[in-house]
Order: sequence, then C-alpha cells, then structure tokens
Amino acid sequence: MLTVKEVEYLGGYTLLCTFSNGERRRVDLTPLLSYPAYAELKDESEFVKFGLDGTIFWANGADIAPEYLFEHGEAA
Repeated sequence: MLTVKEVEYLGGYTLLCTFSNGERRRVDLTPLLSYPAYAELKDESEFVKFGLDGTIFWANGADIAPEYLFEHGEAA
C-alpha cells in the first residue's frame, strides 16, 4: 500500500512528496482547485495548512489519495 511519508511545501500549490516506496515526486495541485472540495485552498494561506497522515489532508476535510499524488507527480 502506497503512502506519503514526508511532504514539503515548495511554493504556490506545489508539494514535494516522499512515498513509502522511497520515491520522491513534485506535485502541482493547481488543477484540483477547480473542484468544490478544494476551492477554499485557492487561498495559499489555507493551502499551506496541510497535515500528513499517510496522505495529505486539510482541516476542511479535503484529502488526496497517495496514488493520485504519485501518478500526477514528476520525479524529483
């Protein structure tokens, strides 16, 4: 089972994720901001308030599947 082990904010809406398989991927989450669940995260001051518990989550209940992050990320 793929999980996110570490996450680092790179600026804008981009995160650097380290996965349980040891790979690191840079993920731009801008495309998700058009969906209602992520709309309030357009405010970067809210976006940066993410947490990590096997994947990335926010206080508003939004989260992202680790598989999505891995598949949409660029090798770093």
